[in-house]
Amino acid sequence: MSEETARYVPADDGSAITLAVDGCRALAAAGQADMVWGHPSVRDPEGRGVWMKASGWGFEEIDASRIVLVSPAGDILAGAGPRHIEYPIHTEIMAARPDAGSVVHTHSPAACQFAALDVPLLPLDHAGSLFCYPSIPRFALTGGLIKNQSLGRSLAGALGDAIAILLPQHGIVTVGPDLPAAVMTAVLLDRACRTQLAAMAAGPLRVWGEESDTVAKRADVWAPRQLQAGYEYLLRQAPSGGRPPGWSLAPSSPDIRPMNL
Repeated sequence: MSEETARYVPADDGSAITLAVDGCRALAAAGQADMVWGHPSVRDPEGRGVWMKASGWGFEEIDASRIVLVSPAGDILAGAGPRHIEYPIHTEIMAARPDAGSVVHTHSPAACQFAALDVPLLPLDHAGSLFCYPSIPRFALTGGLIKNQSLGRSLAGALGDAIAILLPQHGIVTVGPDLPAAVMTAVLLDRACRTQLAAMAAGPLRVWGEESDTVAKRADVWAPRQLQAGYEYLLRQAPSGGRPPGWSLAPSSPDIRPMNL
């Protein structure tokens, strides 16, 4: 493992919490927020589960006090606040993918719009080169919540060894060896969908990257250091996280947990 990559692999609870907070901040800066829904996760270094934000808060509101450790069974092992109902997205993919250090789930409108067209995602730009040759999979079992371990396992099976999967009528899930890779893959998948939607609206698609050139370009453009550079840029643009000092209002009643996507 390179020194650069090692910076994003948590060694203890504190570093895992910091990474989980920063993942939320980066996604907020990238415009991936959907009010209080969506979540990145970081694999617990001791194998106890995943670190992710508590439900009821938006990406831009997250600080260390709003990060929880969730076990594969859905128990909160550390931190305060309710967990997201879709925690099995993270725990089941982590179980199936030992190479995964981080998982991201967002509700990208562009990805939902693109998935509704049922056409391949093509390499129309640098971002698109990540998601073809081979094409990324789509999860066809349900457009609803991944709210139990069985659905989480089915999603992990559909993902296979891919870096991303489209969830029609729902959003996206991305995977990376570390947090920068998973976050940037989510950001780039959203961008690739937006690019193709705009191109298709302008007229029939006629030209896109052929396989050998696209695969070679991908190795250069999206090498791990490039993904880290993009992620670090997002952090520099990100809100500081959490509410101003003295803010203490808890999520409002009624209990929102049944809607914790």
